[in-house]
Order: sequence, then structure tokens, then C-alpha cells
Amino acid sequence: MNGLRILSLTPWLAPAILQIASPAQAADRSDQLRQGAFYSESEARENLATIAASYHDLAGWQTRAALIKRGILEGAGLDPLPDRTPLRPIWGEERRHEEGFTVTNVAFESLPGFFVTGNLYRPLDRAPGKTHPGILVAHGHGPTSGVRFDASYQTFCQMMARIGAVVLVYDMVGYGESTQMEHETDFTLGLQLWNSMRAVDFMISLPEVDAARIGVTGQSGGGTQAILLAATDERVAASAPVTMVSAHFFGGCVCESGMPIHCRADYETNNAEIAALAAPRPLLLVSVGNDWTKNTPQVELRYIRGVYALYGKRSNARNYHYPEQQHDFGPSKRGAVYAFFADEFGLDTSPIKNTSGLFQERDAVLEPREAMVVFTDTRPRPEGALNGTEAVRDAFSRR
Repeated sequence: MNGLRILSLTPWLAPAILQIASPAQAADRSDQLRQGAFYSESEARENLATIAASYHDLAGWQTRAALIKRGILEGAGLDPLPDRTPLRPIWGEERRHEEGFTVTNVAFESLPGFFVTGNLYRPLDRAPGKTHPGILVAHGHGPTSGVRFDASYQTFCQMMARIGAVVLVYDMVGYGESTQMEHETDFTLGLQLWNSMRAVDFMISLPEVDAARIGVTGQSGGGTQAILLAATDERVAASAPVTMVSAHFFGGCVCESGMPIHCRADYETNNAEIAALAAPRPLLLVSVGNDWTKNTPQVELRYIRGVYALYGKRSNARNYHYPEQQHDFGPSKRGAVYAFFADEFGLDTSPIKNTSGLFQERDAVLEPREAMVVFTDTRPRPEGALNGTEAVRDAFSRR
């Protein structure tokens, strides 16, 4: 994949505000939770080596992978899965942009009365009967007023639509329009994973989306959502977590590590191994030198490629590493993901490249928040919407 340097810097908002676990939280290793920088970097290397020595062939790995997948669902409160109740989508008007894409404000019910809110980006000239890849975009932490409205996410989504994808960016629980409950609860991780599964349901319900070409990406906490979805939902054909996957760092917020998915009675794992559960489906790790992904090329990628090699698909696990860059969803990271999904899903990137073959984003259209929201004072959530954390908790835990 060539031409990953972006010609021009499109403005984007400040990097995510990270919530890192305190030393006291990390010190209690008798607890099932693995939070923040739970391991030192050297401990993480030893842990991965121990895990790798626990299986010796593909059958051994598949047995372990099934164990961890089941444990993630159990620990996230998703075993059994909730009923796939009607999505009851709510559609805003489609806004057409001559730059080559459309935007529609959308919402759907992941649980009766709980609405997942977002924006659907589609190619401007969609030929009747033609199907397109469907890309889910989860976001991480930042201003609770709405990270999905950030310039970085708007830019990414519309560029992907211009090269032929249907793209859904959706709110993290407690962020943007997802104000039916608070973010920091002891079941947020499970609800967010369920929301992502229902987002797949929503995407494949669209006649213009090819159900065999579903991808997911996200940066930081959105990267955690991406690896958990790819690990537990085989409908995801390719995944691209950005600046998140680490063997020593488990996520600093309860939405990433606040439920017992990493350590259970019959296994202990980390986010590098969870990312490997996507094998042999294509996986891109985007990493940088100035956060917890600084060791990805030597540590996490090496382990993950060992898993992929058991399938004879070592090259399906890839990495773009930017040693001088920071923890954000900036132009170079977006460029790596454009190229990855274009390669995997057969997309033509020429609409977003210059004559030298470099990605350019200078004609990105940044819409105001008020144009992008689904619900307003004059168009509120439908009657029967859940109100408050306990009401949502009850709906989530009900089977």
C-alpha cells in the first residue's frame, strides 16, 4: 500500500481525554479486572510468551480462542445475547454533497427504548443494484458533547464514502446524543459491544451494503470497541484498531476494562490476544511511538502474526507504525486505514488522491453539530425511550 502520506492537514479537534487507572487500581491483581497499565512492558512480553506456549498448533489455538470468546461474552453480560429486537430505524433527510458523498442522520434501537445515534455516509452516485462495503466507525473519549462530530471523524467517513463505502459513525454510550445514561457504569462495556453488534445488524439490513464486506475501525477507546466486535462477531470481515492494541495496557476507562473479560477462572488474556481472535480475517494495527502502542512492531504484531501463521495467513496481520507521532486519529492514521480497507474490499482510492498518488483531504466538508444530530427539541426521542442509567441497566440485563 503506497501513498499513505496526506498532502494537506485537515483541522481536527484535540486528542481524546484519557481516563487512566490509578496505581491503586492496577496494584490489586487478585481482582478479575485488568485496568490501565496493569502490566509493565517486560511483564507483558513474558505474558505473551506464556500464552504462546500454551498451544502448539491450529487446533490448540482454536480451542483457546473459543474459550476467550465465550469468556468475553460472559464477562460482558452478553451470554446469552439479548434478543435481536426490531431496530426501528429513524431516518433524517439525506444531505447531498457535490464532493462525492451524502450524509443522513440515523438512529436505531439496540434494545427496546435505547437508541444508538449516528451518521450514515454513502457514495453520492450509488448505482441501482450495486452493493458497497459497510464500515463501522466507533470513537474514543473526548468532549462528551460529541466526538463523532469531530473534524477527524467527519473527514474519515466522507473520504471512505467517496471511494465507495457505506460508513456509519455512532456515538459511544454517554457521548454526543447518547444521553439516556451516564458513561461510567459497571455495564457500559457490555452495552457498547452489543450496540456494535446491532450496528452490524443495521448495516446489513441496508440493500446497498454487501454483508460479506463489513469492516470496523476506531481510535483509542474506539479501537477497543473494534477489537471486541471483531473478536465476537464473525460477520466482521476486516478490522483496523488505531492507537489502542497493547499487551500491557488494558484501557483506562470502565467502557474498556470495567467488566471481567480479560481474567476469568479458566484464562487470562490481554488486548493483543483479543485482537488476534480476528484471525485469519484481515487486521490492521495502527500504532505510534508516543503512547502504549509504541512496542507494537516488536511485541504485539509479532505475537498476533504467530497466530495468523497457524492459518497460513501471516500477512493478513499488518501494522503501520509512526514512531514520532501522537495518540490521535490524524491524517496519517486515517490514510493507513483508507488504504487497508481499499485493498481488502476492492475500492478505488483515486477520488481522494492527487496526481502524485498521495491522499488529500483538503476538500473535506465539515458540517456543524446542529446539522448532524438526530434528535432536537422539536424532534425528541420517541415516546417510550428509556431514561436514566438504572432503566437502561434493567433493559440490558433482562433476558
